Amino acid sequence: MNLSTIIGKTSKFGIYIAFVLLCVVLAILSPYFFTVKNIINVLNQVSIIGIIAIGATIVLISGGLDLSPGAVVAVAGVMAAHFGHPGEYPLIVPVLVALVTGLVFGMANGVLTAYGKIPPFIVTLGTMTIGRGLALLACDGMQVIDLSDEYISLANSEFLGIPILIVLFALMFAVFQFILTKMRFGRHIYAVGGNETASHVSGLNVNRIKVIVYMLAGALAGFGGLLLSSRTVVGSPIAGQGYELDAIAAAVIGGTSTTGGMGKLTGTIIGALMIQVISNGLDMINVPSYWQQIVKGSIIILAVYIDMRSRNKGNN
Repeated sequence: MNLSTIIGKTSKFGIYIAFVLLCVVLAILSPYFFTVKNIINVLNQVSIIGIIAIGATIVLISGGLDLSPGAVVAVAGVMAAHFGHPGEYPLIVPVLVALVTGLVFGMANGVLTAYGKIPPFIVTLGTMTIGRGLALLACDGMQVIDLSDEYISLANSEFLGIPILIVLFALMFAVFQFILTKMRFGRHIYAVGGNETASHVSGLNVNRIKVIVYMLAGALAGFGGLLLSSRTVVGSPIAGQGYELDAIAAAVIGGTSTTGGMGKLTGTIIGALMIQVISNGLDMINVPSYWQQIVKGSIIILAVYIDMRSRNKGNN
């Protein structure tokens, strides 16, 4: 049995098998890994990246690419924090500010990509740079502090004894899982990513679908920025650095195709958990942080390799 055959047989469940094996190895290396406290800690830490990764996944499925979420996290967090001071505005105001900020960036990405026919790499690289600049401009390069208790509680409270971040992460997963698997729009996202020309010929408004997908991803990044500023108790212009890469990595590791038309949110969740578990586990066994980056990068390359080989096998 050659390598292609093995990959073809295992690619469907390989990420789940790899995740279980990783957890087993880390549990052997550190007796504290499988404690309830640590599991809750991992889930809490992965929640914001996981929410952003959901957006990255639907963009990739549609055949696009989004490099701007990290910058959107920063600018949305800063903008929301400006409206989160005690006694100035009701909590709904900073929430809406963060969501609208994300939607605006998402709309810009979608319109320029779909209607302007500019490659998504170029568009989102540009909006990423603009976002970073706007985040610094909006607060003169300083952190926005003095946030209300209600604002801080957004990401630091509990619901039925469960950290609210985990609850919100699960809610976002449920909503977008329903969209992708049960709604017509979800099928349209897969169709556009699988074959844009055929989708256009069959009557789908491809450009509108792309714009909506980018807007949804932008809103999720804006929501992530709101939660991050709440969790860290500051609106920081340098927040979210590297988040776009972690989000894309989670999607790709979870089996989402880099060429569109294929992907599942369940895989993305496992991918995000795998990245966080690696960091958590390596911290526990005192592995330096730069080795964690090397491991993470190697896993991304391996995941893309498996994706390409399995797709090539399917086309033969």
